[in-house]
Amino acid sequence: MSDPGGVAGDQLRAFVERIERLEEEKKVIADDIKDVYAEAKGTGFDIKILRKIISLRKKQPHEREEEEAILDLYMHALGMAGPANDA
Repeated sequence: MSDPGGVAGDQLRAFVERIERLEEEKKVIADDIKDVYAEAKGTGFDIKILRKIISLRKKQPHEREEEEAILDLYMHALGMAGPANDA
């Protein structure tokens, strides 16, 4: 059954309510993650580095290697790293 304007009101409402519930769950999870970071900081861990580790673990090994190689290349090009090691 369609409402005025051709919009199925009940279906639309169901989608909106599902999204609202998921957004609330997302907020609760984000708060939990924030608490874990605070706990880690309280025990002496560097949060910035911890976030980087989390980011790196999401990537495949070949993606990390490629990213590190490009970073190294750029740092050398900008004079931010010592001379390349000739092995």
